[in-house]
Amino acid sequence: MNEKIIWCINQGMKLLVPDDDLAEEYYKSSEETLMVGNLIKNSGSNMWLATQKYYAEYLAAYSLLMKIGIKSEIHSCTIEVIRIMEELGIIKFKFSDILEQDKGLRTDNQYYLKNIPINFDSKLLAKLLLDVRSILNTINQDQIMIVREHIFRKIYKA
Repeated sequence: MNEKIIWCINQGMKLLVPDDDLAEEYYKSSEETLMVGNLIKNSGSNMWLATQKYYAEYLAAYSLLMKIGIKSEIHSCTIEVIRIMEELGIIKFKFSDILEQDKGLRTDNQYYLKNIPINFDSKLLAKLLLDVRSILNTINQDQIMIVREHIFRKIYKA
């Protein structure tokens, strides 16, 4: 049993009606965040590059949650849902590891002012967004139900 998911549900993670329009808006926001990152790429600000990089990824991840109808206001819980989607074979790359790493860099640079250099690879980030776009375009109702049941049945078996 995944204790983290139970904790997330107890903190307010919940099922919503899957929303393609909201999924699309979050995805567009991730693209916009990538564009802003490209604009500041040569600014020398590791804090803002870390923030832009992470939020481009995070908003893409959240678009997947909206597609399957899961509301999560805690970043670590969103990442846990992404990890479950990887385990179920819906996401075929280690998106959760990327999110965890870049969340840590953002936290270190934004909150602790560590000024850690950021590798802001626009092409790699754009590929990640395209991989998420592909999932948004191909995930089917059966896969959506599998994710929803996998996560929320756990709370009733606790």
